[in-house]
Amino acid sequence: MPFFEQHKSLFRNPKKLADVVASLNADSEYAAIFVPGGHGALIGLPESQDVAAALQWAIKNDRFVISLCHGPAAFLALRHGDNPLNGYSICAFPDAADKQTPEIGYMPGHLTWYFGEELKKMGMNIINDDITGRVHKDRKLLTGDSPFAANALG
Repeated sequence: MPFFEQHKSLFRNPKKLADVVASLNADSEYAAIFVPGGHGALIGLPESQDVAAALQWAIKNDRFVISLCHGPAAFLALRHGDNPLNGYSICAFPDAADKQTPEIGYMPGHLTWYFGEELKKMGMNIINDDITGRVHKDRKLLTGDSPFAANALG
């Protein structure tokens, strides 16, 4: 049976992150937390207590955290209180590129804040300054700089 057909009911009724977080424990079968990119990751994820709890669970329980492009903006959910990602290095979509997106017609205007600047304030090191498809592993944190990194990231 094809994968979609086998899991169709789960796709039609996805779990809420709050419900997943409430059920997490050291024996939970999740192998990783994946945070996809895109500008949508800048809205809601950086302020989400559920995102913070999921990330804290993954790090505390030695699971992988995987993200690319703008997805690392979700790590900003950890900025209040103890930040387990302090000192980690990542690849992410460069703020410099986001500052150019209105000029090339990709965005209708400039962003009011840049997630890379905020990640640096909370002790993270962004190791790329351009978009090359670069990926990086720091402990169990796997990141990629853009959609070009998707295949290399896995």
